[in-house]
Amino acid sequence: MGIRKNKISNIGIFCCSLVGFATGLASALAIPARAASVDEAYVRSLAAPGKSVLVIEYYDGQKSVVARKGFASSSGFQAVSGTDFKVDNKTAIHLYGLEPCNGEMVNRAEGFAGRCDVFAAEQLAIKLKAAKVLYCRAFVSEQAAPTQDATCFGYYHFPGTLDTIDNIEEQLVSLGALRLAKKSDGALLRPDLAAAEKIGRGGFGMWADPRVKGQ
Repeated sequence: MGIRKNKISNIGIFCCSLVGFATGLASALAIPARAASVDEAYVRSLAAPGKSVLVIEYYDGQKSVVARKGFASSSGFQAVSGTDFKVDNKTAIHLYGLEPCNGEMVNRAEGFAGRCDVFAAEQLAIKLKAAKVLYCRAFVSEQAAPTQDATCFGYYHFPGTLDTIDNIEEQLVSLGALRLAKKSDGALLRPDLAAAEKIGRGGFGMWADPRVKGQ
């Protein structure tokens, strides 16, 4: 997959608090993953004509927003793997707690045969390209990291047909593009997405291949 460089403009760093912060991820990264916890009117208000917009909010230990970074791109934000996408030349976002399957997979219904990581990257690229707004949450400790663990939402608007805000990780897991990673003791890193993986295991994406079910 070719990765094109974006001309991205920083559109500001702000400090604020966010009402309705809800527990979502596992304790290692306790930031919300459910779309219901998002202020949808606020996310929609971030959209800009002719631009793809990315806003990252950083939370402290009291679950308050302490910083916000905004970016806009005329060409969109590019997937660099199935779990990571490029913000600018110095920063990438990592969708926490997910992974592609191992090796290769076949999904005849979707016309795909190839490496699991390629399939995952293609599906993430589709979600990124279609989103008018990407809204991500991370701990403040991630703010200076070159690759930042986060949970992200996409605002998708097609006049007359679709107007929705979806958690990107939840969508990728339910589509079978990614699966839930586990801790060393076998516990899920993202137990909040267990229901989404159950949907995916019904035969979507990677789960259409019997070899993946055996991993």
